[in-house]
Amino acid sequence: MQELLPFIEEAFKNNKTFTIPITGTSMLPLLVQGRDAVTLKKCEEPLKKGDLPLYRRKDGTFVLHRIVDIDKNGNYIMCGDNQFLKEYNIEHSQIIGIVSEITRDGKTFSATNKKYQKYVKLGLALLNVRYPYKRVRYYASKIKN
Repeated sequence: MQELLPFIEEAFKNNKTFTIPITGTSMLPLLVQGRDAVTLKKCEEPLKKGDLPLYRRKDGTFVLHRIVDIDKNGNYIMCGDNQFLKEYNIEHSQIIGIVSEITRDGKTFSATNKKYQKYVKLGLALLNVRYPYKRVRYYASKIKN
């Protein structure tokens, strides 16, 4: 991702978007490595709960996670759709771009798509039950085996 950053910045400077493939599992089931890609655009308005930005952690790692809340200082609280641990104190200066489109199996849909927005709202509503749900599944599989 470090190698792509200058190209992303150049695209944004020229009012263009930039598409990147997905890696990792933190955004399952929405985004699957090897199948999906996201199109990023420059952040031109304040981000809100539910948005999906690409950001750079202070340790230099690039991450694509959802904004699950905004604290009283205006910093973002992030979490992957397949995770339950929240990441706090993400500053706006760390945001590189925001997902405007998702491409799955060659078909592209907008981040403003109504079905996608329903998925986002459901995911945010279920955020606090992810950990107990995963623990129950884990113990159930151990009992089954």
